[in-house]
Amino acid sequence: MNAGIIGVGKYNPEKVLTNFDLEKIMDTSDEWIRTRTGIEERRIASDDYDTSDLAYEAAVKAIENAGITPEEIDMILVATVTPDTPFPSVSCMLQERLGAKKAAAMDISAACSGFMYGVATAKQFIESNAYKYVLIVGVEKLSKITNWEDRNTAVLFGDGAGAAVMGPVSEGKGILSFELGADGTGGKYLYEDENKHIVMNGREVFKFAVRQMGESSLNVLEKAGLTKEDVNFLIPHQANIRIMESSRQRLELPIEKMSKTVHKYGNTSSASIPMSLVDELEAGNIKDGDVLVLVGFGGGLTWGAIAMRWGR
Repeated sequence: MNAGIIGVGKYNPEKVLTNFDLEKIMDTSDEWIRTRTGIEERRIASDDYDTSDLAYEAAVKAIENAGITPEEIDMILVATVTPDTPFPSVSCMLQERLGAKKAAAMDISAACSGFMYGVATAKQFIESNAYKYVLIVGVEKLSKITNWEDRNTAVLFGDGAGAAVMGPVSEGKGILSFELGADGTGGKYLYEDENKHIVMNGREVFKFAVRQMGESSLNVLEKAGLTKEDVNFLIPHQANIRIMESSRQRLELPIEKMSKTVHKYGNTSSASIPMSLVDELEAGNIKDGDVLVLVGFGGGLTWGAIAMRWGR
């Protein structure tokens, strides 16, 4: 039995925070942000909307897109580092609100790699015939842990949610291979401090990301018995346009074959890859049978990559 994505959905908060807005509250500029990161604006959730609310909006759309009901979901996996509370988990909150009464539920903490960890986990449950349908949500309200006085990190992050329903797909379709990894020695380069704020050593994270994103992309292709020439579309974690470009160049893909949403959403951590997937599907850039590479990295340090053939 092959496991694949059979439905997707996303949610972006209404409030748009542009680079020009940030110029008014900190010592930065639109040009400085754009040239270094590729970000032009990001979405910020309202005070009365928490992580579970964002997750719910995306999940409802994914379930509808998959053509199933919440009652059919066997498991809910929520990838987030900004839960409403340490417990109950966002996944349990989501289970209750959706009415997914028979679903097991747990949160995954792998930062920006969280969605990849969720997909790889769901694959095991589906292909072992333990569960049929698994809902995975990558969701973050990073605005609540952003230090708005630190211009090096405040310009980077945004809020949002992306969701996918995974289930059985036809032979040759679905998840072909994956790679997950971690390097705990790099934890000191990207973490949440005692004030509940994001702290990052940009130089070290950049070096790690450029190396790992390219290597992981090539590794999953090799595991799947594919070559760079087989790739139809690359969906990298939307952290920084220069890091994304390095991955594209390693795969020798033309620029139009790489998803680029960082300019409008910023870095949304675990939500960035599923949100980008939805955008590319809506734009008609991904077709049935296309080979996709999804690759991300995050705090921990963690990384994850997936090779998949799109379709049911």
